[in-house]
Amino acid sequence: MPVEFLGIGATNNGTETEQRTGPAFDKEFTIALARAHEETGWDRVLTAYGSGSPDPAQAAALIALRTERLQLLLAHRPNVSHPTFAAKTVATLDQISDGRLTIHVITGGNDHEQQREGDTLPKDRRYDRTREAIQIFKKAWTSREPFDFHGEHYTFTDFVLDVEPAQKPRPRISFGGSSPAAYKVGAEEADIYALWGEPLAGTAEQIATITQLAAAVGRPAPTFQVAFRPILGRTEEEAWEKAYATVARIQDRTKGGTVGLTRRHKLTDPENAGSQRLLEVAAQGERFDRALWTVTAKATGGAGNSTALVGTPETVAAALMDYYDLGVRILSARGYDLIEDAKEFGREVIPLVRAEVARRDAAEVTATASA
Repeated sequence: MPVEFLGIGATNNGTETEQRTGPAFDKEFTIALARAHEETGWDRVLTAYGSGSPDPAQAAALIALRTERLQLLLAHRPNVSHPTFAAKTVATLDQISDGRLTIHVITGGNDHEQQREGDTLPKDRRYDRTREAIQIFKKAWTSREPFDFHGEHYTFTDFVLDVEPAQKPRPRISFGGSSPAAYKVGAEEADIYALWGEPLAGTAEQIATITQLAAAVGRPAPTFQVAFRPILGRTEEEAWEKAYATVARIQDRTKGGTVGLTRRHKLTDPENAGSQRLLEVAAQGERFDRALWTVTAKATGGAGNSTALVGTPETVAAALMDYYDLGVRILSARGYDLIEDAKEFGREVIPLVRAEVARRDAAEVTATASA
């Protein structure tokens, strides 16, 4: 089965370990980072969303015009625009990119961050709104006749898109979350379900839950994605030295009590279930399975993609294959030195994983043929 690699389409060089050196939207850096991914074997990059951050749709358009094959994952919060407008944006971007676009729908797990853009809807009702938005997207991208929609959160009449997506029948929809409400919406509506990097047992549990919920409504399970922060070394010792140095830099950057330049995430008591799960895992221990390390997650309050895989390229590739064995088909990774780490991971890890997947696929074909 194919495996895909997702990186980050950041618009500046700031990370948990480094103060950015230029503007929030550094065009040259954005292009350089995207090309570093394209040139070293990655499949797509995410243009992320933050209340005060550069518009990810316009960043995605820039990347699309300056790359040839790199696919794009566009983060979108349903609270920031009406679904008919968002559907139009995505369809237009899909045309600009010649069919390279996927949308990642973010419900929003932090009340304070949502309220920065005027969203006061309680979290559980935000999931209901997300469901409606996804349903509207699907209809808008596939219907060539005007349609009406009358829901709890959105109502309109006689809408039809004049611009069609390049992809048929439509762009894929990615979704994430670790609460029961999230599992239900994602299982019933999403094409891709994004999880953060937990120990194998916890990941298997989440995959089983979502798969069962999808089956209950007659759908196949979504494609599963898991995200990590790889920390590589030529030897195991070098990788662990680098890991502890990385955490020291994170701790220096988070002395003010929040993560990142946009003040989006507190270091303690996160509201969203995903961060709570990461901190619960970190409280149980620092190392799990083959290479999973939770100290980076603890240092950032479980902020987003924050658990690390530490080791040589061979160790990290083997650890990623452990998740592949659970059914994960999209592997998301992001380093702390964005460009150089993307290049290193692309050169050193991606070929190992692809080769092992190809070996297994060939062995399966041979076994089937001789059965």
